[in-house]
Amino acid sequence: MKTVLPHTTPLMVGAMRLLPAGAMLVAWAAANGCKHPSTAIAWAWVAAFALVDAAAFQGFLAEGLTKTSAGLGSVIIDSQPLSVAVLAALLFGEQLSAVGVAGLGLGVAGLLLLEVPGESLQEGLASLFSGGFRPSLPPLAGSGSLMSSGEFWMLLAAQAMAVGTVMVRYVTKHVDPVMATGYHMIMGGAVLGVAAGLQGAPEVTSLGDMAGSLAAQVANLTPHDLAAMSYVSILGGAVSYGVFFWQASRGSLTALSSLTFLTPVFASLAGYEFLGETLTPMQLLGGAVTLASVFMINHQPQQQGKVPQPATPEQKAVLAQRKTVRKQLAAAKQAVAAQQAR
Repeated sequence: MKTVLPHTTPLMVGAMRLLPAGAMLVAWAAANGCKHPSTAIAWAWVAAFALVDAAAFQGFLAEGLTKTSAGLGSVIIDSQPLSVAVLAALLFGEQLSAVGVAGLGLGVAGLLLLEVPGESLQEGLASLFSGGFRPSLPPLAGSGSLMSSGEFWMLLAAQAMAVGTVMVRYVTKHVDPVMATGYHMIMGGAVLGVAAGLQGAPEVTSLGDMAGSLAAQVANLTPHDLAAMSYVSILGGAVSYGVFFWQASRGSLTALSSLTFLTPVFASLAGYEFLGETLTPMQLLGGAVTLASVFMINHQPQQQGKVPQPATPEQKAVLAQRKTVRKQLAAAKQAVAAQQAR
């Protein structure tokens, strides 16, 4: 996606990622006998899922990408397992061991080491420990406001992703998880497409203007861009979204969400292998810390077996009575069978 963005708009990239992937998932699910949404409540849940997890997430992400550094923005996005853990505990009673809770914090630390430049980390820590750090809430609008902060939009994107992950449990009560994922990508991609058309031509007055705006945004795409978006849509969209939300409908949401901590690990390795990017010792340490955090979150402590306690006299009497009744029933069945045989 990094090589495509200079040739079009972020919202168009989001739409191009979601629409083909959604169509592929719906077609695959239908071919394998999955049912389409058939009730009003099913369509309502899919539409809400689309607005939150597809349109809002991709839209907030696109806005944030233009206003913040990739490293800090990625840390904020990939920290969404913290929100998922809280929501899953409140809504579904999921619990983490002390090791798992420590793993969540360690995962965020690993992301910081991986994605934030060392100089920025040193300056931030120096400001924190020197007492010079004075957090304050900026105004909502205007210069230096939350609306102009890329970190704020990235935070919104992370929360949209977290809420979408939790929503899938409710969506899949009414729709097959793969079918729901496909339709939510189609609906969300359509919303992003409309937003991209309006953004590209603020004075849109007809469908022709909208089509012209969209055509202009894809006119500069090269064959390499189309190949890249095919990869992003098929593997980074249809396959990854389908598998993720299928698993989210049945497994531990917190443990599953923690796997997104691994995204920057694979991204760093891919950048090293294919783009010639170098990995600093701090990034290597961050990768190791992140891997350790995922193991800690997914680690389930072994349950110690209970030591059997000796039966009380009352329990022994009940057991003896049950044993006598079973013998009497067996003798009665044998007598009936013998009578029938005569």
